[in-house]
Amino acid sequence: MLDSLNEPGGPLKLAVPRGALMDEVLDLLDRVGIDTSGVRGDSRSLVFDGGEVTLVTMRPYDVPTYVEAGAADLGITGKDVLLEQDDRRIFELLDLDIGLCRMVLATRKGDAGPSEHQRRLGMMRIATKYPRIAERYFEGEGRQVEVVEVKGSIELAPLVGLADGIVDLVATGRTLVENNLEEREQIVTCTARLVGNEVAYRLRSEEVDSLTSRLRGAAG
Repeated sequence: MLDSLNEPGGPLKLAVPRGALMDEVLDLLDRVGIDTSGVRGDSRSLVFDGGEVTLVTMRPYDVPTYVEAGAADLGITGKDVLLEQDDRRIFELLDLDIGLCRMVLATRKGDAGPSEHQRRLGMMRIATKYPRIAERYFEGEGRQVEVVEVKGSIELAPLVGLADGIVDLVATGRTLVENNLEEREQIVTCTARLVGNEVAYRLRSEEVDSLTSRLRGAAG
């Protein structure tokens, strides 16, 4: 399998996100006839034979990197990742309508609202894993903030005084509640998207369009 990854005319290579999105993505691929049994098994491999496509598993955040470089012809990742990496030269082909989440601004429960906080202090400090999304949002709102990039448990930042609030991706909001935080503003809703490499789309457009069409039908 590894030796065949770069063979011309071989199966399309599809980057599949590990983590929270994976089960929904694999279920969708099953519905269009792609074999996901290898990915679902106990193997520690990262590359799997899906029949008509080769499945390459990776972190959602790495999908645009591999697709842009042509190491994967297609990929599936969240809209949050694409918004944060909006300088990547890749095509967004399809909203898969799975993995629904929302990007929100949250603060400690009972704190003054963000607008009132800024009126009093002039600036908020915001912790986030998504600095570009946060900066664009507040700039568009005409609000001055200091953005602090944090890689780990983002909910910790306002609890220990690192930040006045956080910008983060939530699904149910349960983690916010468990950490005494509350959602204040919704920035954008995010779902999983199918993306493609520019060269692969030009050279193998028939295959890409066929798979895209089938995924559209299965997602719908």
